[in-house]
Amino acid sequence: MTDQLGTVAMLARYPVKSMRGERLDRAELRPYGIAGDREWAVYTADGGIGSGKSSRRFRRVDGLLGYRATLDAAGSVPLIESPDGERWRADDPQAAEQLSARLGRPLRLDREGEIQHKDDSPLHLVSTASLRALGELLGEPVDVDRFRPNLLLEVAGTDFVEDGWTGRELRLGSGVVVRLGAGMPRCVMVDMAQGPLGPDGRILKVLASERNLLLGVKAEVVRPGTVRLGDPAVLA
Repeated sequence: MTDQLGTVAMLARYPVKSMRGERLDRAELRPYGIAGDREWAVYTADGGIGSGKSSRRFRRVDGLLGYRATLDAAGSVPLIESPDGERWRADDPQAAEQLSARLGRPLRLDREGEIQHKDDSPLHLVSTASLRALGELLGEPVDVDRFRPNLLLEVAGTDFVEDGWTGRELRLGSGVVVRLGAGMPRCVMVDMAQGPLGPDGRILKVLASERNLLLGVKAEVVRPGTVRLGDPAVLA
């Protein structure tokens, strides 16, 4: 049995962990996720990975979400743009020097090594139905960028439909297949200021009280390939 869910409404990658990213017209899905997604990160002096939260792997570095990262023309090195419009290549020592000076602590930029940069899964997926349902709980629309998904699916209705997808496979376009996992746990980053979005202290509280902190689902790539905006999404 298959169910036509809707279409791919947004594709995004985040070349540097915990910085703002870039939207794509097409994306190459590989076994480890979208090509170029979170392959670089900011590292603190103790070897922690710069993030919006602190954990065993991560270290909270306030201000990272004010920066945007996009991949260069070759698709190999991030270009980092500061809030005031300055730009540096991630492999240029000046990038780390500028981040260290502006964020007030020693920082370096590096590619992913033995410790992975992604939080919980190779891919993160959210539906427009869930965003509308959350918007009803908040009393106003909520911007998808707060949740930093790789894929946004346009799905009819106003419900947290992803809750029923765990364990199933999703076919995107003509051949890409992803397996859908458990719900994605949210953290303080959803409330943080990022670019044009100001801070919002309500979202995490609502998700904690109504959703056990979950929104969207984790996913892994079963059959790699190219996904494009507008591709059909079929649940198997």
